[in-house]
Amino acid sequence: MFAPLSNPVYRHLFAAQVLSLLGTGLATVALGLLAFELAGTDAGLVLGTALAIKMICYVGVAPVAGAFAHLLPRRRLLVALDLIRAAVVVMLPFVTEIWQVYVLIALLQTGSAAFTPTFQATIPDVLPDEAEYTRALSLARLAYDLESLASPMVAAALLGVLGFSWLFGFTVLGFLASAVLVASVVLPSPRPPDLSEGAWARITRGSRIYLATPRLRGLLALNLSVAAAGAMVIVNTVVIVRGGFGLDDRALALTLAAYGGGSMLAALTLPRVLERVSDRAVMLAGAGVLALGMTAGLMVQGWGAMLVLWAWLGLGNGLVLTPAGRLLRRSAEAGDRPALFGAQFALSHACWLLTYPLAGWLGASAGIAATFATMAALAALGVGLAAAFWPSDDAAEIEHEHEGLSPEHPHRHGEVVPSGPGRFRHRHAIVIDREHPRWPRPAS
Repeated sequence: MFAPLSNPVYRHLFAAQVLSLLGTGLATVALGLLAFELAGTDAGLVLGTALAIKMICYVGVAPVAGAFAHLLPRRRLLVALDLIRAAVVVMLPFVTEIWQVYVLIALLQTGSAAFTPTFQATIPDVLPDEAEYTRALSLARLAYDLESLASPMVAAALLGVLGFSWLFGFTVLGFLASAVLVASVVLPSPRPPDLSEGAWARITRGSRIYLATPRLRGLLALNLSVAAAGAMVIVNTVVIVRGGFGLDDRALALTLAAYGGGSMLAALTLPRVLERVSDRAVMLAGAGVLALGMTAGLMVQGWGAMLVLWAWLGLGNGLVLTPAGRLLRRSAEAGDRPALFGAQFALSHACWLLTYPLAGWLGASAGIAATFATMAALAALGVGLAAAFWPSDDAAEIEHEHEGLSPEHPHRHGEVVPSGPGRFRHRHAIVIDREHPRWPRPAS
């Protein structure tokens, strides 16, 4: 599983990712304390608004950033975004008004919405072998899960000897270290295959590729399942553990650790599983695990059962999210990947923008049981839509027909079979591009 780390470029990028994630985790803890200092008992409202700003930035900025990522060399762009994020975090300890928090969070998350998809789109270019890329996806999933466990513990240790403002300082160091590591390697910067499009066409290109590709329409539906279960975990774990069972912060931490442990188990086992089982089967099974888990939540009576359920939900989360990069990688040419990863980033967070407030509002007004039932229905809807959108015979290559291409056209490659006046058919792996603006029907 750790074989990709033998690649020096990927090793530097992975270290940059880990440091950036740890810094972001520390900033999350510090932001909660800053909100309490500024707003007191209204800190929850401040944090909820900051979370909404984050999601809006993710949905709105990522497609724009993906569309124009080619205008700068990939390394220079990523380093600049790390430095911008570090500069924003430097200002957070000095804010005195709540509106200043909102402005800085908007700037910070705008930088993240541009950085993350571009970074993710770079990894397939660094690791072109699919098996090695799959292991890298598992490593990335492990990094996310370990960060969610490590950041609160590191923050607690630091808060024992330092004020919370110093946590922002460590966040800055994380971003600066990430910038140094990215600057230390040479990164490929593929250009989009079609540079003749206007600004709006470029901005929407990733979404058009995404929505025109059957497997990615399935992925969007699976994102809904992940967001339904994930919002229940993130929003209502504290409500169930502290309010429902009357347990302490240690129990809350262990419950969230069970969720992270389930996700890590998926990440550790998937590279070998995906050698024998299709992405579609694994990801649909993972979404099914989430839907069943949400349904089982209606019957959970004690904390022990909740720990098992949360580990189950973490497993389903990992089964869906870990292979997602493989689908994106094979669904676009290298130059279009930043736009496509940006579309995935935006569309998946649009699902979270729906489920976050829904989980919170239902939990407060209708109760936890009604929230479990609603989220179970949404997760099951995602499974059904994914199974319908994503064909079971998702072949790597499709034989299809073209009409009107001249005999000299560069796309007439491979074994070409005439099928009528001005028409021919051939077989190759399909991505949405100028020659294939729509997903082709297999030639009869």
